[in-house]
Amino acid sequence: MFSKVASRLHGETNPLYKLRDEINRAGNAVLDLTSGNVTEQGIQFPQPLLAQILREALDRCSIYRPDSFGQKPAREAVSRYYLEQNIVIPPEQILLTPGTSFSYWYSFKLLADEGDEILCPRPSYPLFDYIAALSGVILIPYRLDEGHNWAIDLENLENSISTRTRALVVISPHNPTGHVTTQGELEALAELAARHDLAIIADEVFSEFLMERRTLPRPASGHAPLVLTLNGFSKMFALPGIKFGWMGVSGEPEKTREALRALELISDTFLPVNEIAQAAATEIFERGRAFLDGYVAEIRQRWGVARECLDRTEQCRYTAPEGGFYVTLRLERDEEATAEAILRKTHTLVHPGYFYEIEPHHLVLSFALEPNLLREVFPRILPIIAGQGFGFEPRKTPQNGRT
Repeated sequence: MFSKVASRLHGETNPLYKLRDEINRAGNAVLDLTSGNVTEQGIQFPQPLLAQILREALDRCSIYRPDSFGQKPAREAVSRYYLEQNIVIPPEQILLTPGTSFSYWYSFKLLADEGDEILCPRPSYPLFDYIAALSGVILIPYRLDEGHNWAIDLENLENSISTRTRALVVISPHNPTGHVTTQGELEALAELAARHDLAIIADEVFSEFLMERRTLPRPASGHAPLVLTLNGFSKMFALPGIKFGWMGVSGEPEKTREALRALELISDTFLPVNEIAQAAATEIFERGRAFLDGYVAEIRQRWGVARECLDRTEQCRYTAPEGGFYVTLRLERDEEATAEAILRKTHTLVHPGYFYEIEPHHLVLSFALEPNLLREVFPRILPIIAGQGFGFEPRKTPQNGRT
């Protein structure tokens, strides 16, 4: 009765989440130290302001006049956002979507036929596998080099290209490593994309959250044949429920026109973006600036708290994230057993690295939690990570792995 794709989307709950569910059923709360949902951690777009913006937006869209690309004022607001950063993407080259996941699906359907390949960085994110399965494309990993601050392994990337490769995904800041792609890397990627006639899918959902840099190097500023820049309000304004995202299409004029023609039809088939969200977008950009500035400062502060806690034990080794909400810890013992011990002993959920296709052994956790929670939870989990008293062999030669 069901398709092959449907059969691939079924799967049993992994042991770590089974244990979490058992702890919950026993009446114990589990602290999710993997969540990037800041709305649960004291960071919310000002609710009175949002209510006012949405009320005004409702008045502006009382008559339904859909646009395949999305309402022009909203696209103009997105275009201005890039222009402020010296990136020219005209409103006519912006397509609105209900969020970045949908933008990925559009991108895969635009660029690849069934069985074609798209290069995706490893470490990866589980969501991509499902979108690829629904799109009928094959994801081919290229390596991020932990020994060089998770930089793109350009030689490995080029060796991964085949005659069926259609595009490569660049995620910057990267989730979960926090690597920010450098200008030099982007120039090399643009040259490679031009030589092999590949599109670049640039995922920039963490673009605002840079730890030290003030500007993000962007593929759209380079010379790749075609760049699809993805972003949205979910992370940028802590508004995941608004379901407002976009794709900026740039590159060679003929490729850009061809991409836009196809995307217009794809979008017109569904018209999936809520009209009230579109009508509110301009005001969220303009009146949400002060909130965003404070939000960025808060994330930096929370990383500072997390880093201070991590640096108290020499058994914690990590590459400091340059952006985003996550940090990846290196272990010298079994990651799954460590994650299970942390969950069982402290009722705290962290992810083993294999969830993200990271070579053993690592843990992935978020530092976007409220500072008081970070200060409370780290003293509980760090002894387990260090292997003290929970059946692990402690490190014989302590090393300070901060980079």
